[in-house]
Amino acid sequence: MALNRDFVGRTYPPGAPYEVSRVKIREFAAAIGDSNPVYRDKEAAQAAGYPDVIAPPTFPILFSLQSGGGALVDPDLGLNLAMVVHGEQRFEYARPIYAGDQLVTTATITDIRTAGRNELLTVRSDVTTVEGEPVCVTYNTIVERGGAG
Repeated sequence: MALNRDFVGRTYPPGAPYEVSRVKIREFAAAIGDSNPVYRDKEAAQAAGYPDVIAPPTFPILFSLQSGGGALVDPDLGLNLAMVVHGEQRFEYARPIYAGDQLVTTATITDIRTAGRNELLTVRSDVTTVEGEPVCVTYNTIVERGGAG
């Protein structure tokens, strides 16, 4: 069944802040196989001009869909989670993510379209500090296989 196009443009407010820790950054860097010392060593990060260790560019995948997650399980959207695969992810940065950041995410469904027998849903997530400083914007496209009939 096709996804409900009435969801395009819906914005979902932030949930609880996500606290970025050195441990989470180190674990994520290890998981993606990136040994860059600015992800593990505060002194190396400071020598590179950062106040603390920074997160790899794809780190927001850990938390960026939290705000829009409620939409994805809303029965009125019509998304069959059993048929969902990750389609695309991209990031636009205002500044790096640092250990110690407390981040909130506001998510907006920006597009729903059909591609062959699949439905594609794109969520834009605006990530800011709890003080409102822009950090990054993520764009996540998920694919519902066979959703278009």
